[in-house]
Amino acid sequence: MTIHAFSPTRRGFLAGAGLVIGLTLAPKSLFAAEAVKAGGSGDLATLDAFVRIGADDTVTILSKHIEFGQGPFTGLATLVAEELDADWSQMRAVHAPADDKVYANLAFGLQGTGGSSSIANSYAQLRKAGATARAMLVAAAAKEWGVPAAEITVSKGRIAHAASGKESGFGALANKAAQETPPAEPVLKDPKDFVLIGKELPKLDTVAKSNGTAVFTLDVTADNMLIAMVAHPDHFGATVKSFDAAEALKIPGVVDVKQVPQGVAVYANDTYSALKGRAALVVEWDMSKAETRSSNEIAADYAKQFEEQGLEATNRGDVDKAFAEAGAETLEAELVFPFLAHAPMEPLDAVIIKNADGSIDCYNGSQFPGQDKQALSQVLGVDEAKVRVNTQLGGGSFGRRAQFGSPYMREAAEVFKATDGTRPVKHMWTREDDIRGGFYRPIYAHRMKASINAEGQITGWRQSIVGQSIMGKVDLDSTSVEGASNLPYAVENLHVVAHNTQLVVPALWWRSVGHTHTGFAVETFVDELLQKVGKDPVEGRLAMLGNEPRHMGTLKKVAEMAGWGSPVPEGRERGVAVVKSFDTYVAQIVEVSVGTDGLPRVHKVWCAVDCGVAINPNVIAAQMEGGIGYGLGAVLFDEVTLGEGGRIVQSNFHDYRSLRINEMPHVEVAVIASSEPPTGVGEPGVPPIGPAVANAWRRLTGSPVRRLPIVNVVVS
Repeated sequence: MTIHAFSPTRRGFLAGAGLVIGLTLAPKSLFAAEAVKAGGSGDLATLDAFVRIGADDTVTILSKHIEFGQGPFTGLATLVAEELDADWSQMRAVHAPADDKVYANLAFGLQGTGGSSSIANSYAQLRKAGATARAMLVAAAAKEWGVPAAEITVSKGRIAHAASGKESGFGALANKAAQETPPAEPVLKDPKDFVLIGKELPKLDTVAKSNGTAVFTLDVTADNMLIAMVAHPDHFGATVKSFDAAEALKIPGVVDVKQVPQGVAVYANDTYSALKGRAALVVEWDMSKAETRSSNEIAADYAKQFEEQGLEATNRGDVDKAFAEAGAETLEAELVFPFLAHAPMEPLDAVIIKNADGSIDCYNGSQFPGQDKQALSQVLGVDEAKVRVNTQLGGGSFGRRAQFGSPYMREAAEVFKATDGTRPVKHMWTREDDIRGGFYRPIYAHRMKASINAEGQITGWRQSIVGQSIMGKVDLDSTSVEGASNLPYAVENLHVVAHNTQLVVPALWWRSVGHTHTGFAVETFVDELLQKVGKDPVEGRLAMLGNEPRHMGTLKKVAEMAGWGSPVPEGRERGVAVVKSFDTYVAQIVEVSVGTDGLPRVHKVWCAVDCGVAINPNVIAAQMEGGIGYGLGAVLFDEVTLGEGGRIVQSNFHDYRSLRINEMPHVEVAVIASSEPPTGVGEPGVPPIGPAVANAWRRLTGSPVRRLPIVNVVVS
């Protein structure tokens, strides 16, 4: 079987010989299998799983985290290069094989990317891998040259002994270094001696993505490959009652039509024929278990739950007493958040191939490769040892590719299983499948009430949150209340409860998870309270953040950047928000006017971020900018709506809007210097942008934003 558009860098990497270093012993069979698969010799001097040094002096890391734009290839390579004392020009990165033990995310206990955890969980691990490789290279050089190891230096990828004048690159010593015993506890650099960490290094994947040579699943083809597409219902929970494939089978290029658990699959020799064949299907759906309520009806049902006893998340002090105090003023608000689709640029896809020995190869942008491997094994009835998941670059995700039990991979496997297995199958979702495919950020409703005393202090805060448990829990789901139950502001009396709802609409984490709604609710409500008592939005927040120095640091920095308090151009207002998510602190200030369409026009965004040790400021700034654009598009335009009878309304970017280039504001990012352990940046740029815009809008127009997206409020 020939795989076309397979990455030549990865093939060459697996075929070569050299030093492989890491921290947890990897089975040699794992690497041998990968090398054979890629057509290499399998002659690998294998010590471990993370760092490969080739004969040409290149240093390649095996990334346990998928690269879909958030920067782990570059970040993890930086950690290794720093401790290895490599030159940045030597560094390369490829995806690691699927193995939940060898390549476990230390935060999850299995291989996976999510929760903005790639750098946070790998910081010590990958630095130790680089330091270990360096120590073994030095030991090999000392033996080769007959000199004391202590006299050997390493700098910019060159190993040298000044007294003897001997010098070498890494590659010449790699195989000998592979025979050395790795140190149990390699010595790591003092951060003051960092050469690469903290520098703006070019991303490793930028050139390939710019010139079109980067390989995504969509680019992977195989000889005699079928294209498969599944017809899904337009009501969640509906199933196939019957179908007529007669017209579909008349389409030239359509090969077969099969029912699968998820719908009806059309198999064709090319994409266009698969699309036409699917469109020609006649499917009758069984609606007996379908969701038939509209989004508005669901929200109305959620509002009724405010009167019920919820699951207690936080209860300190006496909120009712604070509300009843003489002279206390109160403010109340109810907010509704819509279903949100992830809408990554590359919809879900996978290529599945059955080899002559019965083994399975799968090529996909896998966010949880071990879970995908298990799903393939279970559906296809093939031992996991004979299943290989070959992770490709992903065209975005925002949480979409990370699912409990890998339901998309199970669909792809069911589609493959329904064939005779003799032809490779590329299973593809279209943009319409993606927007209408569920696994949304759920609908949430918030009811909030707070009291303010005569001195203008917030004395009591009650918040009820109604929505699906993303984690599928019956008891309290911390992701539903994160950012509210641990309110950063000093409020003596705080009561936060959650109400879990059950829907057949599948729910999933969306970029920044619970903070997508709690950050908005908290930051708009506190801003409204401060305005009510005539306090400055920045100074008022700072006065309540005395026990939160990193919140204060980002807020002060962003205020300095924006020149807070200076005159604002006529017709514009500024809004501010500060949100901690995934242990990263982000404060943003926006400058907003009323656009010609009556919507908020965001001209400028100032952003300060504290993510601990900054591995690569360039990547951090890019993630903040991307998060701002993504979050701004969502707060202004985005919702997936269930219309009358529960039918899904939206289908593509014409009615599920992305932010357009001319709508992207000018963004300035400041990365705050810190010695704290590094935390993630893939998601934390999203939560503050919505409330900052809403706060500016309220101050500009006098209208608070109680329901998202803003376009619906303004138009209505």
